[in-house]
Amino acid sequence: MKLIFVRHGSAVLLSEFGERLVAVGDVVVLGANTLCGSEPEGSITVTTIYLDRDYVIDQVFWQHAALLADRLDAQDFADELYSEPAQVLRLGEDRVGLLMPWLDELVALSLDGPSPERFYRMQALLFAVLDVITPYVTTTPVRRSLTQRRAAYPGSPLPRQLAPLRAEARAVVELLRGAPAQRWTLGALADAVHLSPSQLGRVFVDAYGKSPMAYLMTVRAEHLARLLRETDLPIEAAMREVGWNSRGHAARLFRQAVGVTPARYRELVRERAVA
Repeated sequence: MKLIFVRHGSAVLLSEFGERLVAVGDVVVLGANTLCGSEPEGSITVTTIYLDRDYVIDQVFWQHAALLADRLDAQDFADELYSEPAQVLRLGEDRVGLLMPWLDELVALSLDGPSPERFYRMQALLFAVLDVITPYVTTTPVRRSLTQRRAAYPGSPLPRQLAPLRAEARAVVELLRGAPAQRWTLGALADAVHLSPSQLGRVFVDAYGKSPMAYLMTVRAEHLARLLRETDLPIEAAMREVGWNSRGHAARLFRQAVGVTPARYRELVRERAVA
């Protein structure tokens, strides 16, 4: 996702909220995979913070750990809580001005790439900025109770380089998430977005850090976890629902994504439910 801080000038922003004028004192918040364009009115100067989606999901998980089972549950929770993928926060020139020293230091620490020695300083600066702007972010009320807590093992985030998101990559994600049980092939996906298989592979890896088929495996694991938590479907039937017909193959891939086998995952969910 992106946080865009307007420091000077103004522009007309075009995104999922339509057309919106932004000027000094505004912060633009764009969710993952959200397209946005701008038309400067003369000139505009901004500072942009890029946040990896997996990193954000991890923060949501720890922020609401009392209510969430695992990172897959945290992802659903975040999608529901932050249902508006494009927002303009009107903080005001004075309040945004207070953030400028922190933003400038973050920029300076980022110029030479990742710096393990300054990792905690960068985290502190980022959290200080988020502490100021988060109260202005529009959220959707999410009803959760302590009885809805479930236990499982959170998966590890996937490190990757940030890259511009192309429309073809986003279209493939929509296809995979819309029909995870379909027998997708790289060729079929490439035909759907009018690229060659090799072109699609490069574009998708640049955008998401993994191949389309690896991404499909993650999507199927997410859907299977939800079925195991929320339905009484037999495990093999749930596997078929997400497109996996071999129990052994499915168990191996699910364990790779989640950390436990499907049977153990359901067992943990039920144990916590009666605890």
